Amino acid sequence: MAGGERQIELQQAQSHLQNAFRGQLLQGLGGLVVVAGAAAAWQQLRLARDGQITDRFTRAIDHLGSDTLDVRLGGIYALERVAMNSPSDRQTLTFILCAFVRGHAPWNGGTPDGPPHPTPTVDDRMPWLNSRAPDVWAALRVLGRRPTHPQERPLFLAHVDLRSAALAGVRLDGVNLRHSNLARAWMPGVNLERSQLVNADLRRANLQEARMAHADLRRAHLQGADLQRASLRGADLRGANLSDAFLDEADLTDARTDDTTVWPDA
Repeated sequence: MAGGERQIELQQAQSHLQNAFRGQLLQGLGGLVVVAGAAAAWQQLRLARDGQITDRFTRAIDHLGSDTLDVRLGGIYALERVAMNSPSDRQTLTFILCAFVRGHAPWNGGTPDGPPHPTPTVDDRMPWLNSRAPDVWAALRVLGRRPTHPQERPLFLAHVDLRSAALAGVRLDGVNLRHSNLARAWMPGVNLERSQLVNADLRRANLQEARMAHADLRRAHLQGADLQRASLRGADLRGANLSDAFLDEADLTDARTDDTTVWPDA
């Protein structure tokens, strides 16, 4: 009798173990189903988000090509929002905004059909860029506060007309502004480190406290420019014209010069 009871107890224990194992197995399968469902939901959410970004990107590009100024401005700021939300698209959006600036503010000075470069005088009556071309100014402001990107390429803004541009404190380090016209631009505190400014017109530009370390300023036109407290460490000033420029407290440590560099009389 005792042996029979023992066998019954063993059978009951075995049944409990089997039931417990089945319960754990079902729980595990349920967990897998939940994980798979969550993964599918996340994939759908990501696809929906990518679709929204693509839609916003397409509409912003369409707005850039509008004949209406307000619509173009909306497109520029829409691209900035897309760049904030989609880091992988930032390089493309930067390229598009640079192309927009080059297309809407070209400077063909020095070409057979264009004006001389630099122009004979600086035009004091030239309206500020933000009133003359608000969309170009807005694009530059967006470029100047863009988020950093590990694989970011230098901005390409060569041969552009940025006369009387108010761009205080913007970040344009590494920018290519070769042969561009920035006469009378107001850019105190601008970051132009390692920038390409060969033959750029910077006459009477406000560059107080500008960061221009290691900038390439060969043959740049800097007559009357305000470079007080600017950092020009390691800058290449060979052939640059700095006549009448203000250089009080400017840092010219290791700047490269030669016999063709023109210095202020004082």
